[in-house]
Amino acid sequence: MPSPLTPPHVPLAVTGDLRNLVLDTLGREICSGAIGPESTFTTESVEGRFQVSRPVVREALRALEALGLVVSKRRVGVRVQPLAQWNVYDLQVIRWRLAGPSRVAQLRSLTELRGAIEPAAARLAALRAPLNQASELVGLSGRLWAAGRKGDTEGFLQLDREFHALVLEMSGNEMFAKMHHLVDEVLSGRTHYGLMPQYPAHEALQMHVDIATAIQAGNAEKAASAMIAIMERTMNEMRSIWEQQATELPSTDPDSERS
Repeated sequence: MPSPLTPPHVPLAVTGDLRNLVLDTLGREICSGAIGPESTFTTESVEGRFQVSRPVVREALRALEALGLVVSKRRVGVRVQPLAQWNVYDLQVIRWRLAGPSRVAQLRSLTELRGAIEPAAARLAALRAPLNQASELVGLSGRLWAAGRKGDTEGFLQLDREFHALVLEMSGNEMFAKMHHLVDEVLSGRTHYGLMPQYPAHEALQMHVDIATAIQAGNAEKAASAMIAIMERTMNEMRSIWEQQATELPSTDPDSERS
C-alpha cells in the first residue's frame, strides 16, 4: 500500500528512487565536508535543486536526521550537525565517509576500533569456540593463505571477511559478533580503494594461521597476541598512507585531525 505521503500519480518505486537520490547525494556531501557543519538549508531549496516533491524531500531529511547528520530548526531550516552528533556506526554513514576525502580518516577510526575489539574476541574464542568452528577457522586460514599467494584479491577479501567474522562469532559475545559489519567495511575499503597489496606479506598470512591454530588449541594468550600482531601490522601500513596524505593534500574533511 502506498505511503500516505506519496502523491497518487507517482508510482511508489519512483518515489523511493527519488528519495534515495536526495538522501545519498546530501549524505555524501555532508560526510565529505562539501556541506559543512552548521550550514543551513531549507526544504524548499532541496525541492528546487532536485526537482522533487516536498514529501520526497521530507522523507530524505528524516533519514538524515535519524543518522544525526542534520537537525530541523523552526524558523532556521535544516542545520548540518558536527561529526560528534553523527551515528558513526551506521554503515551508510561509513560508506559515505569512505567515498569522500575523509576516506583515510574513516579507515583509521575503523582500524583503531578493530585493534581494541578483535584481540579480545580472539582470546574469548580460544576459550569458548566449539571444535567444529575452530576447525573451520583453520581451514579458512589455509584457503586465505592460498588466495594471498596467488594474488587473488577478491577471493582473499571474501575469505578475510569470513575469517574475521568467524573469530568475532566464536567469541561467544553477541555484541562482538555484530561488529563484523564494521570489520567488513574496513577490509573492503582497503581493498577497493587500492590500499591493499595484491600479494599480502608472508608474515600477515602466517599470523592468520597462528590465530586459527591457537584458537583450535585453546591457547587464549597466543590467539590474542597473534591478533594484536595483525592489528599492529595493519596500523603501521595504514599510518604510512595517512601520513603521506597529510603531507600531500590539504584536508577538507569534516572530521580531520591534526597529529
